Amino acid sequence: MSLLRSKTAFMEDLKEVEIPFKQGVVESLNAGDLISLSGTLFTGRDQTHRRMIDLLDQGQPLPVDLAGQLLYYVGPSPAKPGQVIGAAGPTTSYRMDTYTPRLLELGLKATMGKGSRSMPVREAMKERGAIYLAAFGGAGAYLSKCIVSAELVAFEDAGPEALFKFVVKGFPAVVINDVHGVDYYEVVKGQGK
Repeated sequence: MSLLRSKTAFMEDLKEVEIPFKQGVVESLNAGDLISLSGTLFTGRDQTHRRMIDLLDQGQPLPVDLAGQLLYYVGPSPAKPGQVIGAAGPTTSYRMDTYTPRLLELGLKATMGKGSRSMPVREAMKERGAIYLAAFGGAGAYLSKCIVSAELVAFEDAGPEALFKFVVKGFPAVVINDVHGVDYYEVVKGQGK
């Protein structure tokens, strides 16, 4: 019975969020909020980030407009017959920390992965009004079922690290860093003392 109540409480606390983000939505989310994402997001890991920064350094446009968008740190596995995409669990976010502040300057409103972010990234998010979300690690097969469509957009030779556009429905995540500079991991650690 207690498990049923906790699932009900979870569902009652869940906030539905459309992406790309409409004005004011990111600012309304707080560290610790459980959200359900629906809409369009982009993906990228190390190679995609490196290539996007190289394009910016050369004065070239990016293959996608990141303004108001979410960038999910994932390297999906190939789709099996009848699937949209294979397992699509998050990768470790700190590997993208070197590149993130520059992308936030372009209006990127959220990043999503697993693990914590560096202080420079947290400060850049606060300055730019952006957030960081955690997807559920170890749940790649489940998360792939929340992906309605997947389209390769750029950097095809990077394989699973290429830039994809996903349309998602009911994709679960937790707000870790909000626009006010609150870090949910630190909040939880503080409660454990």
